[in-house]
Amino acid sequence: MISTNQLKNGNHIEVEGTVFKVLEFQHVNPGKGAAFVRTKLRRATDGAVIDRTFRAGEKFRSVRTEVRRMQFLYADGQDAHFMDSDTYEQMSVPQASIEDELRFTKPNDEVELLMIDDQPGGLQLPSAVDLEVTETEPGLRGDTASGGGSKPATLETGALVQVPLFVSIGDKVRVDTRTGKYVSRA
Repeated sequence: MISTNQLKNGNHIEVEGTVFKVLEFQHVNPGKGAAFVRTKLRRATDGAVIDRTFRAGEKFRSVRTEVRRMQFLYADGQDAHFMDSDTYEQMSVPQASIEDELRFTKPNDEVELLMIDDQPGGLQLPSAVDLEVTETEPGLRGDTASGGGSKPATLETGALVQVPLFVSIGDKVRVDTRTGKYVSRA
């Protein structure tokens, strides 16, 4: 069991049968009344973020988490398939639960699969990835790095990102995986 006094950012706890990751927490001790803990939690199953308040000293079941290095093989529309590079064991994860992360993952990429109580719980991607632009409108003459404006571009994984006007097909671009936005040319 884990108490609210032992909470840390990144901990996984079970609240009413659902596993959550602690994103933020704040101990509040008002001048009048009992102390409480204000938290921001992310549901492990679908990634929904909720705000929740608990009484100080409330206890939760601690959830065992582990990160495993896996190779992304392919996605077939229902499941995403991964292989452990050491044991060659293959694992399937429902594609809907990791849809956002798969937008920036190519087949054969090494990824970190978060295991929650020995069940796959999500992908952990680097903060930025380099991907090739496969489709975009041609840039107009005079478009420079300092010029304003953006245009949509399709990346090699199928993700759609807004890029500056000077980016063309075949260019490699760096994309922030947390926001899904263009960072720079790679």
